[in-house]
Amino acid sequence: MKNLLVGQKIKLTSINEDDILEIQKWHNDVSFMRNYDTISATPKNIGDVKNLIDDVEKCDTAYIFAVKELEHEGIIGVTGFENISWNNGTALIYIGIGEEKHRGQGHGKEALKLTIEFGFEELNFHRIYLTVLEYNQTAIKLYEKLGFKREGIYREFIHRDGKRYDMYLYGLLRPEWEDN
Repeated sequence: MKNLLVGQKIKLTSINEDDILEIQKWHNDVSFMRNYDTISATPKNIGDVKNLIDDVEKCDTAYIFAVKELEHEGIIGVTGFENISWNNGTALIYIGIGEEKHRGQGHGKEALKLTIEFGFEELNFHRIYLTVLEYNQTAIKLYEKLGFKREGIYREFIHRDGKRYDMYLYGLLRPEWEDN
């Protein structure tokens, strides 16, 4: 039997106490937060981060996974689902690779593939969607490579550094994933 959450170089696991401090560092890194979320990049303390993760783990419409390299136990990112609509089989997917040194090595792609596979095969989703800011071209290329289709634009959605940016809506249907 195949392990859905283990890939060639990375695995998806639950988040443990040792991971919280590393995640807190990312939440205090403005460049990470500006690509990861649309909220203002305000510093978070350990308690704030614990509460964020606890809220997801208690919720029945969200999942969060730690992204870890197979050779090392340290967390390098997070991925998961939120806004799950069980009756419609839809969910918003997200991913963030924390430190710059772990980006550009295929970890994000592999983690996203595992998360998508888990969503379609284990959670029985029909549609997985995401949003991405127009300036995050690296992420856009990855999403399109994985088969996501641009479905819409939230025009001038976010204000950063005196400029307005669009946010794109992307979606992936189960049949598109299976054909990919």
